[in-house]
Amino acid sequence: MIMDDLEKAVIISFDESPGVDSALKLQAVAFLQQAKENPGICSLCIQKLWFCNLVQVQFWCLQCLHDVVRAKYFSMQEEEKSLIRKSVFLMGVNGGSDDNVVRLLDGPAFIKNKLAQVLVALIYFEYPSVWPSLFVDFLPNLSKGASVIDMFCRMLNGLDDELISLDNPRNEDEIAAAGRIKDAMRAQCVPQIVGACYEIILLYKKSDPELCSAVLDSMSRYISWIDIGLIVNDVFTQMLFELMLVEGFPDQLRGASVGVVLAIVSKRMDPKPKLALLQDLQIIRVFRLVAGDGDLEFVSSVADLLTGYATEVLECSKSLSTEDGKSVALELLNEVLPSIFYVIQNWKLDSAFSIIQFFSMYVGMMKGLSTLTEAQLLHVGQMLEVIRSQIRIDPMYRNNLDMLDKVGREEEDRIAEFRKDSFVLLRSIGRVAPDVTQIFIRNTFSSAISSSEDSHVEEVEAALSLFYELGESLRDEAIRSGNGLLQELVPMLLSTKFPCHSHRLVALVYLDTITRYMKFVLENTQYIPVALCAFLDERGIRHPNTLVSRRAGYLFMRVVKLLKAKLVPYIDTILQSLQDIIAQSTRVHSASKELSGTEDGSHIFEAVGLLIGMEDVPLEKQSNYLSALLIPLCNQVESTLLNGKSLNHEESLTQIGNIQQIVMAINALSKGFSHKLATSSRPAIGLMFKQTLDTLLKILVVYPKVELLRSKVTSFIHRMVEILGVSVFPYLPKALEQLLRESEPKELVGFMVLLNQLICKFSIKVSHILEDVYPVLASRVFSILPKDDIPAGPGGCTEEIRELRELQKMFFTFLHVIATHDLSSIFILPKAYPYLEMMISLLSYTCCNHKDIVVRKACVQIIVRLIKDWCGDPYREEKVPGFPRFIIEAFAPNCCLYSVLDKSFDFRDANTMALFGEIVIAQKVMYEKFGNVFFLHFVSRGLRKIHCPQDLAEQYCQKDNDNIKGMRSFYQSLIEKLRAMQKSSIGLR
Repeated sequence: MIMDDLEKAVIISFDESPGVDSALKLQAVAFLQQAKENPGICSLCIQKLWFCNLVQVQFWCLQCLHDVVRAKYFSMQEEEKSLIRKSVFLMGVNGGSDDNVVRLLDGPAFIKNKLAQVLVALIYFEYPSVWPSLFVDFLPNLSKGASVIDMFCRMLNGLDDELISLDNPRNEDEIAAAGRIKDAMRAQCVPQIVGACYEIILLYKKSDPELCSAVLDSMSRYISWIDIGLIVNDVFTQMLFELMLVEGFPDQLRGASVGVVLAIVSKRMDPKPKLALLQDLQIIRVFRLVAGDGDLEFVSSVADLLTGYATEVLECSKSLSTEDGKSVALELLNEVLPSIFYVIQNWKLDSAFSIIQFFSMYVGMMKGLSTLTEAQLLHVGQMLEVIRSQIRIDPMYRNNLDMLDKVGREEEDRIAEFRKDSFVLLRSIGRVAPDVTQIFIRNTFSSAISSSEDSHVEEVEAALSLFYELGESLRDEAIRSGNGLLQELVPMLLSTKFPCHSHRLVALVYLDTITRYMKFVLENTQYIPVALCAFLDERGIRHPNTLVSRRAGYLFMRVVKLLKAKLVPYIDTILQSLQDIIAQSTRVHSASKELSGTEDGSHIFEAVGLLIGMEDVPLEKQSNYLSALLIPLCNQVESTLLNGKSLNHEESLTQIGNIQQIVMAINALSKGFSHKLATSSRPAIGLMFKQTLDTLLKILVVYPKVELLRSKVTSFIHRMVEILGVSVFPYLPKALEQLLRESEPKELVGFMVLLNQLICKFSIKVSHILEDVYPVLASRVFSILPKDDIPAGPGGCTEEIRELRELQKMFFTFLHVIATHDLSSIFILPKAYPYLEMMISLLSYTCCNHKDIVVRKACVQIIVRLIKDWCGDPYREEKVPGFPRFIIEAFAPNCCLYSVLDKSFDFRDANTMALFGEIVIAQKVMYEKFGNVFFLHFVSRGLRKIHCPQDLAEQYCQKDNDNIKGMRSFYQSLIEKLRAMQKSSIGLR
């Protein structure tokens, strides 16, 4: 009855049809799991395997046997092991005396693979000590026919997959077992297995080529660790080449033969005998196999062989010291390379990657040569041709890449990834053979210019990409001076207008390439006008594709940064050319939502700011330029704000978008002006920015709850702090008041960043501002942050929780900045006093418990600074009543002792050691401020409470007079001793 139940349970558990009862399925799975624990389960499984035709049951039984052997082998009875061993062996060789038994070898592949897996599990534990005759016993059964031979191959493959192959990570036991099994096989049966394989191939190569392919595939796995002489001999090698070269055999069989020869070629050997082996193979015989119209898969396998052969020859050449050896290797390399070049140029292969990797190795070898031979120079040229053809875009994706639809985006990502290795190779060639590389790129460029319209986009894009990547291999000095053909190439690039320039990819790579070689223009200023045209005409900023025009604006800004004062004579021309572009850039575009933050259009304004913000520009012209830009923009903001309340929702959103663009534009424009220029040398410029700031602050009044506008105005205030310095102070109270009103946690973080900038730049000069701002800010923060820890478990990764953590972290940074800039008196002013206790409590708790060690360290530093500022002469009235007592009785033991004793305090961690150093400094400062009063409390209420021995406590009091380094070392030793004592005490209890 149990057998019937088992079959039913297996059938139900494997049933994936939608109508199956889920509860019944769970019941079946539970039944099977329980059955596995039955002491007689192995016997039951074997009986089912002999007599049950259901493949689901067969699979489950084999899996069960495998699991039991792997998990319980050493606790199994010898009779049970023997039963499994004999049974699975008989099943594997189609044995069994009863004609009614099920033949598993007649079943599907997954059953045979699972049977092989059980055999491999037994080999792992029993070969050769318990079951030494396994392989020897299997060999005579191969004469039973194809099914047993196939099973033998599956067992060999499974043994390689599960144990021997190093392609998968192995633990120490598996590595030891693999070594034991290989040693035993080499000593006992490898020659017989190889001989049997040879006979099988001779017998079946015409009648069953698929079986022969399986045998050869299995052999190829074992060549790396068996005697190579068993394979490389007149008989076996001759047969392999016959199978490869005779066209009458199926491509699968020919490919399997290629795989065995590749395994021979790849076998690790000393370089001298290895080179002799490679030479004896006469690999030249297979070159013709890639020249015809063969099967792609077969040609791909031959390409792998040729690449592997060339790689091994190259490795031999690098390892050999004799000139004769190197000469032979070079001769073999020169023989094989034409076929490799042919196959990668004429076939679309998956193995192209390995060929490119080989080329990189070959070029790497050339780096050590003083001069290249004619053959090597020829190879360099051919490799450059390969690179060009490999990076060429498939014309079928031309429109997708231009429109950048979903297919285009995927293809662009694929191209970028695919090209990486080719471009690495190009840069290497550019360093080894710069003249050859530049001539090749010049010719490619010239050819692309004159190519037909059908292939124009792909040819031009490839040529420009090559030119760009060449620049990545050149030093800046080489570009500046125009080494080699650059004197010819760069001007040609700047002046060329391709018919296909409207295509997005061509336009983008053209602009990137010009920017890459702009250092040449820096030294050859006669090309500045033509370079500017490339950015300002339809090739760049006026390109019909918004993605291209915005990218052009960003690259133009980089060019302006580079050329700087050399562009002063062209400012009028540039501004006139950009007049309509500037007007368009401050309007909302539908495409702008798809643009990255580095290409949002504001870079045009940054470029203009850099141009007109130079001191080389006369004051009058500079003022005129700036006012011509700022006044219309500010007027536009003023007008929008006046009409803002009368607009409907959709119109309001459009106006908010326009205001956002204007603020970003003005902010970018201001980046070109320095603090010195706007305050001391040309204060009139500073006045214009003050007026602009006054206008933009009105945005906060009209749109107080629009987070996007608040963040953009905040960014502009940051810029004005840098440009205007202290003269920005009159505008700050109004600005800070508006920013703090109704701000969300995320906005409070940005608000504190602004305050930190003010404090770090002006220190105590901003105390009058902080007096009003800090109490309001503290009130908001303490009302938002929880009194206990912010959740960290399940549900602790929501956006709200992340914002709370960020707010808490920034608040600690803010307190740290205040404390370390002589502004701690802000905390004890009457307005701020209601929040003092909450602040100290939060700091004290964080010092001991926060999971972020860096935050804990900052909080310790804040408290240490407060001790220095607020604790002085003990005979005078306390500056902050109760604070010294809190420090001695609470902070000192909790932070400096108990938190450090906790096992989570890891002395091996660098950040933790930095925190520990601050804790030691805190004790030093407490001793300096409180003297023996600190010692008395720390020893009596701290050290003695944890049963610290008297001698260690006394040493602590003496060491506190040492330097910080000595005290730190002693205190770490003390803590480690106290931890050991606590651990011992717990163990005794």
